[in-house]
Amino acid sequence: MPELPDITVYVEALEARILGRVLQAARIQNLFVLRTAVPPIGALEGRRATGLRRIGKRIALGFEGELWLVIHLMIAGRLHWADPGGKAAAQSALAHFEFESGRLTLTEAGSKRRASIHLLEGEAALRAADPGGLEVMDCPPERFGEALTRENHTVKRALTDPRLFSGIGNAYSDEILHAARLSPVAMTRRLGPAELARLLDATRRVLALWTQRLRAEAAGTFPEKVTAFRPEMAVHGRYGQPCPVCGTAVQRIRYAENEVNYCPRCQTGGKLLADRSLSRLLHTDWPKTIDELERNAARS
Repeated sequence: MPELPDITVYVEALEARILGRVLQAARIQNLFVLRTAVPPIGALEGRRATGLRRIGKRIALGFEGELWLVIHLMIAGRLHWADPGGKAAAQSALAHFEFESGRLTLTEAGSKRRASIHLLEGEAALRAADPGGLEVMDCPPERFGEALTRENHTVKRALTDPRLFSGIGNAYSDEILHAARLSPVAMTRRLGPAELARLLDATRRVLALWTQRLRAEAAGTFPEKVTAFRPEMAVHGRYGQPCPVCGTAVQRIRYAENEVNYCPRCQTGGKLLADRSLSRLLHTDWPKTIDELERNAARS
């Protein structure tokens, strides 16, 4: 799922292409993607784009008359841009928005339709669409600590809760926790002041670093390689590969459609976190530490 760095770069690319431009046509290819009926999507046609905002992991495009087109990409949704006369993305297209300056297309890979479009009227409706998470890049440290410890959850769950923190998801939370040298299953109310400060610093460093990297990668073009899996990442999507800090094989916990990636030496003091499916299968044969796992691997 595109997160704060990806959405920020999308917004910057769109600002350069549609701000002040008239939307000539809005065409919905898949009716399921449009989750609102009033105002009708056709109400956007002939209106000029007046602003863009990131709202958590959503992109809000503002138009004359206080209309807001809010796009939530979810896991597999992506945006594409074609200059006038260029070939627009057609495969898996859910919607096309024709501007004077080019065509914006929303696509979604796979068969599950999770991406969504809402057309809202007025600031109040836009505020209601905001889950309310804290903007971590400029919040006071005490507010960060208050949000994190509001409930006693694992730090991984807290970081990815959009009601607590804005724009952080599965991928960058893995990277943040590795940079902070914290276990993903550490309970938030057990974190001390030093750990909270370390976590806030890591959060800001990781999000700023990846925003800069993605901005440099786009280099003024429209971002077309938005993905949660990148070779430069420390642990996310790198199960079995060496940690860039200590060389230990990255481990994971799988659940539902997500997985947590972590380094057992940098983050958990050498302890292996139990993967539910594997630990149920192996029972007492499940190794408890990375040293035990490496010894078993050496014997086999």
